[in-house]
Amino acid sequence: MPPNLSLIIFFLATMAYRARAVGVNWGTTASHPLPAAKVVELLKSNNITRVKLFDADPLVLEALSGSNLGVTVGIPNALLKSLNSSKKAAESWVHDNVTRYVSSGGSRVKIEYVAVGDEPFLQSYGEQFHPFVIGAAINIQTALTRANLESKVTVVVPCSFDSFLSESSLPSKGHFRADLNRTMIQLLSFLSKHNSPFFATISPFLAFQQNKNISLDFTLFKVYTKARNDSRRMYKNSFDLNYDILVNALSTVGFPRMQIVVSQIGWPTDGAANATSYAAETFMKGLMNRLHSKLGTPLRPRDPPVETYIFSLLDEDQRSISTGNFERHWGVFTFDGQAKYRFDFSQGSNNLVDAQNVEYLPSKWCVVNNNGDLSNATASALQACSVSDCSALSPGGSCSNISWPGNISYAFNSYYQQHNQSADSCDFGGLGLITTVNPSVDNCRFLIQLNTSLSDTLHPAYVSQWITLLVTAIFLVLPRFT
Repeated sequence: MPPNLSLIIFFLATMAYRARAVGVNWGTTASHPLPAAKVVELLKSNNITRVKLFDADPLVLEALSGSNLGVTVGIPNALLKSLNSSKKAAESWVHDNVTRYVSSGGSRVKIEYVAVGDEPFLQSYGEQFHPFVIGAAINIQTALTRANLESKVTVVVPCSFDSFLSESSLPSKGHFRADLNRTMIQLLSFLSKHNSPFFATISPFLAFQQNKNISLDFTLFKVYTKARNDSRRMYKNSFDLNYDILVNALSTVGFPRMQIVVSQIGWPTDGAANATSYAAETFMKGLMNRLHSKLGTPLRPRDPPVETYIFSLLDEDQRSISTGNFERHWGVFTFDGQAKYRFDFSQGSNNLVDAQNVEYLPSKWCVVNNNGDLSNATASALQACSVSDCSALSPGGSCSNISWPGNISYAFNSYYQQHNQSADSCDFGGLGLITTVNPSVDNCRFLIQLNTSLSDTLHPAYVSQWITLLVTAIFLVLPRFT
């Protein structure tokens, strides 16, 4: 076979593989996170080859050392202003969070991307991060070049699902938000210059929640759903529709061939109507079939996403619920690494592999003492829920059907578990009672937390972020004293 033909075949095979690459987002916003080493075991046992992080937690990166998993490390939004202002701060961040891990010989971390910001263009943030994103990305890119890593590590900026839209819900009318146009063109010019893909969240679930004209069947890839016609292009599911809204938005600002990575996509299993394990399983199987078909979308036939990252690996009980209580239930696995439904990342079997040898707190729960005066029980439950996770009690949630005082018991137990089952955390003015009888009812699970509590200490991810913030602040202040 001629050498040039062999090269072409290899290139095409590589592209086909990359087009089908599916990874997962690993968030750590949990009161009792599953130990990092056990999460890495979970990833490998489920044939997950890529993982996207939201920060650069040293404990997580150490656990990923030698795993050969492709890794995206994240820069929190709080650091963007500092990294935009100081090249030295960017060099320090790259040294501490990239160079030290990719240059460790056989135990190195396979860092492929640095994600600058965590959806900094999210509409609810306003424009607070807009002035800093491009400068921070440029400085990180320069720092990677100085460290001779520019050919190994790619700089990207994850963009939120509401960065692009179509008032008519048709792809042919897709465009970026008006307040983002200038910044987006600058970002796309930067990405194009460095041959970097565009990272974007595609959220059929949120589109369904916000658009009354989109049916659940259309969102869940049901075969017999009514197709949508857009300029003779037929759309049979919400994923293709939303993806092509982004494609058209890119074309509108002059980047029609920009490669796309779906940085977040998933379906929650609790905390809202239609946020169920059944719906999530249906959606995920439909999505995987769509991605593995390599057919692409009407605007990009035979050109599927370069990579796709499922959101998310695990439930996180400390995630913000400003968007909805479902935000704490995006995981394919529960907080303790147990599969919620049948699904497979690699199209082999239909079964996920659970985390093994998970260590829990003792089998104890906190419930309401029915022999006490319950006149103030509701107030105590509301107070408990203000600092713990009661999202399953919300309308449509898995515990929304349990009646009073069962819902009071759920709130008490959530608080009790978050505080490591300390006796005083089940007091509630004498209204709480510790029991060894599991109070779970039907699908409403009263949790027992993991025996790896960080609830009374600062999470390592936040420690890392504060250290980096301190370092960058020092670099900003130093010039004033020299």
